[in-house]
This record gives sequence, C-alpha cells and structure tokens, in this order.
Amino acid sequence: MKITVINGTEQQGVTYRLKEIFLQEFGDTAEVTEFYLPKDCPGFCAGCKVCFFKDEHLCKDAENIQKIEKALINADLIMFTSPSYVFHTTGAMKSMLDHFGYRWMPHRPSKEMFGKRAIIVTQCLGAGSKSTAKDIKDSLSWWGISKIKVCKFRLMSDVVWDNIPEKKRSKITTCLKKAAAQMKRIDYTKPAHTNFVVKAKFYAVRMMQTGLGKKDPEYTDYKYWKEQGWIDTVRPWQ
Repeated sequence: MKITVINGTEQQGVTYRLKEIFLQEFGDTAEVTEFYLPKDCPGFCAGCKVCFFKDEHLCKDAENIQKIEKALINADLIMFTSPSYVFHTTGAMKSMLDHFGYRWMPHRPSKEMFGKRAIIVTQCLGAGSKSTAKDIKDSLSWWGISKIKVCKFRLMSDVVWDNIPEKKRSKITTCLKKAAAQMKRIDYTKPAHTNFVVKAKFYAVRMMQTGLGKKDPEYTDYKYWKEQGWIDTVRPWQ
C-alpha cells in the first residue's frame, strides 16, 4: 500500500503528532511518501495561466508540482494535514493547491483521481477546523475524488501536544486509530466509487467543454477532454 502525505506546515507540532498517530497504525505495511510545505513547494502561483492555455510543464514551478503530482497519482491513499490559520488552511497549502488549478474538472483532471481515496486531518484551538478542511476538500472534489474522510479536532487548549489534557489526547488518539483501521480494511485493488456530486460536476463541465470545442476545436482543455474520450462515451470512473 502506498500513502502520500501533504503536510501544510513544516512545524512538528500538534498537527504533526496527529498525522503520526494515524500513520503508526499502518506500521511496515505501507510505503509512505511525504511532502512538507512550503519546503517542497516554495513557489507561489504567479497567475500566468500557462498551465491552462499551453502546458503545465511550462509552469515556473513545474519541477516541484510534477513531483508531487506523480506521488499523488501513484498513491492508494492521499493524506492532507493542516492546522487552522485564521479559519483557513495554511498559506503554503493554499499556494500548492493553486498550482493544481489546471487539474480541476473545468480544465484537465487526471482520470486516476476519480478512483482515489483521501483523508484530511485538521485541528484548531477554538474554531476554524471545518473551514480549513473545506479549503482542501473543495480541490479534491474538483479533482474528481469522491471518497474523502475528514478528521477535524477542536482542541480548546494549548498549542503544545503535551499540554492538552490526557483525557482529550486519548479521545483524539482513539478517533485517529479508528480512522486508520477503516482505511486499512479497504481493498485498494478496486477504485473508489464515484458519487453523484462528482459525476454531476463532470457532466456539467462536459457540456461546457463540448460548447467550447464547437467554437475552437484547438482549445487546450477541449482537446484534452476529446483525447480522453470524455466528450464521447468514455468516463474516467469506468
């Protein structure tokens, strides 16, 4: 089993501890690849749109982005972790997700993503874990991922793990171990089911791409959809 982890911060604080508790349940049964932001993706999206109109490999940060994308595609399980910064995901995580705008369904989604499974782990001191998870979940859904589990925690305590009351830490640990056990029981030789929401997005975009293709058959995104067979009868979840 292969797990790719995208860490929204390089700090080895509470969020790091939550991630480690989850991964420990897999022991030596999983091959884990991790990226720490912003170290592994330091560049901001410049909004040049070269990935949309020409080729994602022409992006100034293509070397970092393609390395992350390869790991995501090769993974059986994708894990995103992020503390809540002012009610949202970290700036580094948002910056990385911006780079993957070209993989949103209105552009050129990767067919492999439609069969992926993902888990998001977030935490905050009072509020913000829900909106932080949503920041990440929005991108994953528009990438084509349906099976997204969210583990969010409101600590209401110090930012140091050891200062969190033992009862609270035990409850969090139990929750993460349970989530890991659920993930371990999955048969990863079979792609995840694509739900109604993702399919609805796909068909709406397919209609849009068909219209754009009639106006300009050389339009980059339309050509991609046509090559995939999605304008016709092929579907990425089949």
